[in-house]
Amino acid sequence: MHHSGTKTINTPRLVLRRFEAGDLEDMLRNWVSDPAVQTEYGEPVYSCPAEAQKLLDGYISGYGSDSFYRWAVTERSSGQNIGQIAFCRVYEDIRTAEIEYCIGTAFQGRGYAGEALSAVISYTFDTTDFCRLEAYHRAENKKSGRVLEKSAMKKTGNVERFRQQGISPDGEVCYCIEKRE
Repeated sequence: MHHSGTKTINTPRLVLRRFEAGDLEDMLRNWVSDPAVQTEYGEPVYSCPAEAQKLLDGYISGYGSDSFYRWAVTERSSGQNIGQIAFCRVYEDIRTAEIEYCIGTAFQGRGYAGEALSAVISYTFDTTDFCRLEAYHRAENKKSGRVLEKSAMKKTGNVERFRQQGISPDGEVCYCIEKRE
């Protein structure tokens, strides 16, 4: 499978780029230490700088592989790292990836998650062999639901994560988009 890895993507208001060592302060201030963001996102809260540093180091070390896709979402006007968007799961055998994203509370409601998602979808279909992208949100996570509802992705009955686990999504709303040839 042809991979392109995490390359910089520019949008009108954002720069999606690889995480860098200098991102730790913004990550802590804007999202990884915020229970409202991390709980909705399904991730632990990182209030200790040393724990957040391990997370950041893991992101950075992942860039050694072209099959690793994780972008720091940075606001062009301020230069701040305000969240992230990534392929949390890659299924090479069926050329499918699952997308996850989060945006810091202070930056929500501005359309940044949708802008990042749209850019990643275009980038993926233009530069890789992936033929399907999937995402899901917990039904109670209305903010993430609005992002997916407004996106080019469409509701679907299931995603590969749940198929491989042999379960039906219960309380999750699934979305996908397929590459048009």
